[in-house]
Amino acid sequence: MTIDLRLLNRRQFVTAGAGAAALLSAPSILRANSWPTKPIKILAGSAAGGQTDQFARVYGEYLQRELGQTVVVENKAGAGGAVAALELKRADPDGHTLMICNTTAYMLNPVLIKDIKYNVPQDFAWVTVMPGGSLPLVVSEKTGAKTLKDFIDYAKKTEKVNVGTYAAGSFAHMVIVELNKQYGLKMEAVHYRGEAPMWSDLAGGSIDAGIGSYAAALPVLQTGKGRAVAVSRRRIAALPDVATFKEQGATSRAHTLLTFQGCMAPAKTPPEIIAKLNALFVAASKTDRVSELLKSQGVNEGPMNLEASNALYKDEAPVWAELAAALGPVQ
Repeated sequence: MTIDLRLLNRRQFVTAGAGAAALLSAPSILRANSWPTKPIKILAGSAAGGQTDQFARVYGEYLQRELGQTVVVENKAGAGGAVAALELKRADPDGHTLMICNTTAYMLNPVLIKDIKYNVPQDFAWVTVMPGGSLPLVVSEKTGAKTLKDFIDYAKKTEKVNVGTYAAGSFAHMVIVELNKQYGLKMEAVHYRGEAPMWSDLAGGSIDAGIGSYAAALPVLQTGKGRAVAVSRRRIAALPDVATFKEQGATSRAHTLLTFQGCMAPAKTPPEIIAKLNALFVAASKTDRVSELLKSQGVNEGPMNLEASNALYKDEAPVWAELAAALGPVQ
């Protein structure tokens, strides 16, 4: 389209200028309206069955239904999400490849993995932060503890206390280190590859306590083999009488950090596509299907908007880094 400005009066000039500006921005608008043009891939940074995988699949189902394109979930387990992150880094920034990983990939790996090959703020763009629910500290029935204070007292008078984590360098590992610091304890962190064997050992009395997700701990809680004595950050609707670490006197900021599943896209993905994706994730959390999953996971909050997601990362990433560095070698 060619506009001969010599033939226009002032009013027509302004109108034509506005039209030309609109045409210049048209590629951005068309790009958002035409997306997606092919199947969408979601890289899940863990094995099938866990919260990361479940979130990827249930939100993926909603995206597929709303967008009319196939959504495929590929499990890329390994190195706390680093395997998935490296694949996302290599993907085209066109909105057709996303990644869902837990907190470790975004907050801990950059500190704990030497010569890490990705940089979160440089290589990726936030789609949304999805709170993963507070993690309970569950103690064995043999401890007799009903509160955090009871368990601390037990640890002070018992020669050796073992507390399970779902991975070395994990949030659970961090909590144990911080409790040891504050209360002068020497509890030993026992690291497992995932939660299932940890909760099995707790039920069998091999360890004194464990820290992990509410959903995975539920069988132990239901049988009475374990009791939740504290939860991170905020109370869980499914365990309303279990106070947080902070409410019970634990002072480390580790106990108030948000553990989450984060969805990201490659850097330079068009912002209008990012915004559309975020709106879809937020809308999905209001459906019965997703609401039921969140409830089963002990999750009280849905996905955050873009502003809140970016603000959370900016605020809490330095705290995670400082606490993770204090863990020392994790291998």
